[in-house]
Amino acid sequence: MATTAEEVGGERFAALWRRCVGSQGSPAPAEVYRQLCGLLGAPHRTFHNLDHIRDCLRRVDEVAPLLADRDAVELALWFHDAVYRPGDPSNEQRSAELFLALSPGARPVFRRRVCALVLTTRHVSPPRGNDRCFIDDIDLVGFGASWEEFMRQGALLRDEFFEQTDADYHRGQVQFLHMLQRRRVFFATGYFRDRYEAVAQENLGRLLRMLAKPDREMPTSA
Repeated sequence: MATTAEEVGGERFAALWRRCVGSQGSPAPAEVYRQLCGLLGAPHRTFHNLDHIRDCLRRVDEVAPLLADRDAVELALWFHDAVYRPGDPSNEQRSAELFLALSPGARPVFRRRVCALVLTTRHVSPPRGNDRCFIDDIDLVGFGASWEEFMRQGALLRDEFFEQTDADYHRGQVQFLHMLQRRRVFFATGYFRDRYEAVAQENLGRLLRMLAKPDREMPTSA
């Protein structure tokens, strides 16, 4: 019988949960996985969904030898978009709180580490610390895709903001993009910078120029 991607993800998550959290005072891994899949699989999740998580996990596998605490980074990625309302600045904080509520069996230092990594994905300032830099880059690596793929991802993101007008959506995007543009470098780690920095900077600048045109087509961001 063929094994589905969801089953593979469930097995991987279960092993991670047992290794890092255990069952003492915490829900079973299958129960946590079902809850995460329910949140990430909501119909309005066209970008911040399980496909995004799976892509992040592939990136974790790529850089695993470079991480100080691979398990903490991986678990933080599973949770970083667990709670998501488009445009809500508290999403990451509430996602970290969900992790805390479900993980009383984990060591306190590990729980703090995962929460700090989840909060890093707010991208409000350049990250500091090895694993925070990597999780920041993993979450933003879509900026380093080809222009066509970058815009395809952007269209998926735009669909999540279906309650916003184009003007309001673009205004929020410009604010976020300018914040990224003010960074000294786009990617915080040498690994991602060597591979994607030039393309990410080009995509970022090109999108901002499109958004500045009064006769623009439907520009979006990844």
